[in-house]
Amino acid sequence: TANRLTGYLVGGTSPFGTRRAMPVYMEETILELPEIYINGGKRGFLVGMSSRDAEQILKPVLVKVGVAR
Repeated sequence: TANRLTGYLVGGTSPFGTRRAMPVYMEETILELPEIYINGGKRGFLVGMSSRDAEQILKPVLVKVGVAR
């Protein structure tokens, strides 16, 4: 399914350059980090970028995945 929808192999699925527009969900606290690493489209290939650049480019739906106790 990942390959059919995105064009990427499982383990190399990136939110960039997918075959069809798909929603991207991002844990909101990621935006507090100065730099993040995202899959670059093949297994083992990571792309480092500012979390704010990722937000601007991907326009993710911000979610709260968990609450620290």
